[in-house]
Amino acid sequence: MEEEDGEAMEEDKEEEEDKAEDEEENEEENEEENEEENEEENEEENEEEKDGADEEEEEEEEEEEEEEEEEEEEEEEEEEEEEDEEEEEEEEEEEEEEEEEDEEEEEEEDEE
Repeated sequence: MEEEDGEAMEEDKEEEEDKAEDEEENEEENEEENEEENEEENEEENEEEKDGADEEEEEEEEEEEEEEEEEEEEEEEEEEEEEDEEEEEEEEEEEEEEEEEDEEEEEEEDEE
């Protein structure tokens, strides 16, 4: 009877050890899985952050380009306005010269 009890106790002990080993293995597997999941999540977050940063940089570059284009357009408009003013001044000067010439001709005719 004592032998049977001893064997039964030994079997129980082995079963408990097996259970403990199984639990430990399961815990290790779970930890590994969790670590892998965390790594994947971190990678995804980093990728998203990088994409967000890239997108923000692109938007900033586009804004800068738009501002530069607007500045160029303004400069072109100013140049055109200046050219128009110069043309007007030249036309006025030409008209004045023509008027003066006409007056001189009239005076000469009057003298004759």
